[in-house]
Amino acid sequence: MARPSTPRPVASPDLLTAADLMAVLPMTAEVKDGHLWIGGVDTVELAREAGTALYVMDEATIRFQLSEYVKWTRYHWKDVDVVYAGKAFLTLAMVKIVEEEDCCLLCASGGELAYAVRAGFPMDRVQMHGNNKTPAELAEALDAGIGRIVVDNFEEMERLSALASERGVTQRVLIRVTPGVAADTHDFIITGAEDSKFGFGLNQGLAMQAVKRAIELPGIEFEGLHMHIGSQIFALHSFAKAIEVMVGFMREIQVETGHSVRMLDVGGGLGVAYGVPDEPSTVKDFGKVVVDGIKEECERHGLTVPRMAVEPGRSIVANAGVTLYTVGSIKEIPGIRTYVAIDGGMSDNIRTSLYGAHYEALVADRADQPREMIATIAGKHCESGDIVVKDAPLQHLEVGDIVCVCATGGYCHSMSSNYNKQVRPGVVFVRDGAWRWSLRRETYDDLMRSDLG
Repeated sequence: MARPSTPRPVASPDLLTAADLMAVLPMTAEVKDGHLWIGGVDTVELAREAGTALYVMDEATIRFQLSEYVKWTRYHWKDVDVVYAGKAFLTLAMVKIVEEEDCCLLCASGGELAYAVRAGFPMDRVQMHGNNKTPAELAEALDAGIGRIVVDNFEEMERLSALASERGVTQRVLIRVTPGVAADTHDFIITGAEDSKFGFGLNQGLAMQAVKRAIELPGIEFEGLHMHIGSQIFALHSFAKAIEVMVGFMREIQVETGHSVRMLDVGGGLGVAYGVPDEPSTVKDFGKVVVDGIKEECERHGLTVPRMAVEPGRSIVANAGVTLYTVGSIKEIPGIRTYVAIDGGMSDNIRTSLYGAHYEALVADRADQPREMIATIAGKHCESGDIVVKDAPLQHLEVGDIVCVCATGGYCHSMSSNYNKQVRPGVVFVRDGAWRWSLRRETYDDLMRSDLG
């Protein structure tokens, strides 16, 4: 006898309009004439003119977020570097904004470093990360004259020492430490726990071995420590605990080696609002917990307060960006689900398929209307898992309408692909009623540019 199926939980329309979604939209978002506007630009008209799929970045929000980090970290201690993590979103225009806002730049690959070089970014304000930097990438970093390299393993340290010695230069380094503190976040983006591919374990004694080796090797200068406990973190107590551990380690280094830690980089990871219920901590609170926490722990251990660094990425750009799509078809399966198919999908936003990420969405043509229906926003790729938003509350829509998926400024463009030979969307910046291309939409010629036939 067949077992009765378990009823599937049914999502309900929430009757919210765009005005109720401002927490997940760029700071300049507004509703005018029934349409969603960002940066003084009508997103519906923008979609018609520039085409879809399309990433839209609000320059005012990006600059505001960078300035907030500078303000609320340096408010507590003047020697703090705000190091924007380019992996979240990087174009030449973005690099220039980071420079103009008096911030530093974090590169996690040779390609990201090449962007910094091409944009003329000051190299002394660049850091390089990565758990497996190639010899070529290390050489590129040294030849560019970047400020700091975050060393992740012993092989890399020896390799960097040899390359620097060959060039007759001395490279400042930070030792990446896994402090054994697991942040309250998704398992895939926890990086500070002991079982991690990143850094030197503190509890196994590897971190101290790494510090001692960095001190004695030629060609490198031990400057300090680096940690990163994860991403999309809402609970600031995770940072407080990790800081307590790291400053305690600073004291051990001074006692055992006689060397002072001149810089402590606490990484990034502050969460953002992807959904209406999300309530991330503020940059102001983050600055106080991190900077005051380091100062207080140093005072407790009798240490000189070091230069500090924080590495925001997602929290700078996530809510600054949206993705616009055109509805191509609407398929209703009675009693099961309504699918709204768009002209994009997992090739421009893999996070839903990869992490089960949640997004808010709305119909830009009817932004002033309540979200009275439930539909799953599906991509155009040959994968059942090609879903951008599952069971999304939406305004009633029609084929040809413009769907706006919110908070896509972080990692969506960075993780995009050419799956099914789909061309990547372009990126536009909006500001003061005007828009400009930052990255043009790819063409079929771009797809075949490296194909030798």
